[in-house]
Amino acid sequence: MSESPVQAVILAAGEGRRLTPLTNRRPKPMLPVANKPLLDYIVEAVAAAGIDHLTLVVGYHQERIRNHFADGDEWGVTITYVEQPTQLGTGHAVLQAESAVDGPFVVLNGDRIIEPEIIERVAAAVKDGTHPVVTTTTVETPREYGVITTDGETVTNINEKPDGPIETNQINAGIYGLAPEFFETIRTTHTTGELTLTAALNEYAREAGGIERLTYTGQWLDVSNLWDLLRVNAGLIETTTTGNSETGRTHDRASVANDVVLADSARIGSNVTIGGNTAIGRNVTIESNAVVENAIVFPDTVIGAGTVIRDAVIASNVRLGPNVTITGPPDTMVIEDTVHHDIELGGVVGDNTTIGPSATLTTGAVVGDDVETDAAVTIDSRIAAGTTVRRG
Repeated sequence: MSESPVQAVILAAGEGRRLTPLTNRRPKPMLPVANKPLLDYIVEAVAAAGIDHLTLVVGYHQERIRNHFADGDEWGVTITYVEQPTQLGTGHAVLQAESAVDGPFVVLNGDRIIEPEIIERVAAAVKDGTHPVVTTTTVETPREYGVITTDGETVTNINEKPDGPIETNQINAGIYGLAPEFFETIRTTHTTGELTLTAALNEYAREAGGIERLTYTGQWLDVSNLWDLLRVNAGLIETTTTGNSETGRTHDRASVANDVVLADSARIGSNVTIGGNTAIGRNVTIESNAVVENAIVFPDTVIGAGTVIRDAVIASNVRLGPNVTITGPPDTMVIEDTVHHDIELGGVVGDNTTIGPSATLTTGAVVGDDVETDAAVTIDSRIAAGTTVRRG
């Protein structure tokens, strides 16, 4: 048994390319859901699990993370930062934390929301031994994750995003318990391309005959694609609010559903309807007669009068003109050559973009940063950053 307290290493260096344009100016772990960055929920869970020393592995736009969390005092923890300047894989990221770790530690992803209970279980398991611990959970789409092969209560292999037939919906949950000795396992792992943590675990499993497994059935919210933000936002609102947090300036003729998170500096006009599963950020203005439902609106955005937004994510400092419509039926989207069917995403608008009056975004339109559009245009595809969209 180790005498050192268990620490936590949180991997937060990634860019999140599948989430562009929202990650052009911020790292993926700093994307807001229910009006807080994803990473906030992970740090809170680690603190609630009784771990008070965290190492954050940062890289892409790391200043956003460092400025937000500082030394960790606001969360009741001590935070050390280490840098992964080039994203060379999760195994490489963990190696960057070696100098900051002096005992057993729990590794977590900075964009995957879990409950404190599983962190406590992993910490207890790794404190009592030198062998790695892997957590597993059940999902409806195992092919998108690391599918596990088991032998009783041990994991013998983790197959990342397999192409062939899948016989289980059990996946690697991405919460690991490791001892300092595992750094050498990572260093000596033979792999092509990125050095992933799962490759090192698979090598260990081959040599040792398996890895201890802990099964997890609690909340597990993962953000891989743009539409996942809406699902995670809804899940967090459902589990963390008992009524709307309406503290902004809201007109007495506005209608705000109970399952809404509303920043205290938001301004809501007359006859506005804010439907369920919606998060409205700081300094957002929603003008009269607008409708916003199942949406995330980042800070400092203005939504014009009569605009209708459903199933959408609107970034910061956006200007949506009057009578804009962002909505659409479930549709097919292609992300990095992968086809996703029946996606409920009306649209996404990047930072500092201006959408002209009476414009329509539909069927998962993704509008980049710094775009300007004419009035009454229709957008149903991806628009590159800096584009001017003319009518006709």
